[in-house]
Amino acid sequence: MTKETLYRLIEEVMTEEEDPCWDDYEMVGMKEKGGKKVPNCVPKIDEAEQIDKDSMPCNDPKGTPSHAKKSHVVKACDNGKEKIIRFGEQGASTAGAPKEGESKKMKAKRKSFKARHGKNIKKGKMSAAYWADKEKW
Repeated sequence: MTKETLYRLIEEVMTEEEDPCWDDYEMVGMKEKGGKKVPNCVPKIDEAEQIDKDSMPCNDPKGTPSHAKKSHVVKACDNGKEKIIRFGEQGASTAGAPKEGESKKMKAKRKSFKARHGKNIKKGKMSAAYWADKEKW
């Protein structure tokens, strides 16, 4: 039996009989990882949480209080490209806009975030770090 035949059989068995993904994930085919074919598991999307990309305005972040993990969503548009980006940890306290009389702890927190994510922030509107920096820090 050749490797290709074996991989094809494994793929058929996994797609038909078992769902090898975690509870909140679903399998959408196979992908190649490290030279091997493995299940491609992606998070399940609730119908209520689906975003209509066409109706969203460009570069206008919105809060998503009902999302389990991310606090904001934005339709990032740059040079004719569009991308839905979710960013910000749900429930996390961030430094927000600098305030007069701000504590040293919050100043340090903001500085640390910008140092950690500086490279990704410079990528521009198509990165989550850019929007987190702009909206939350």
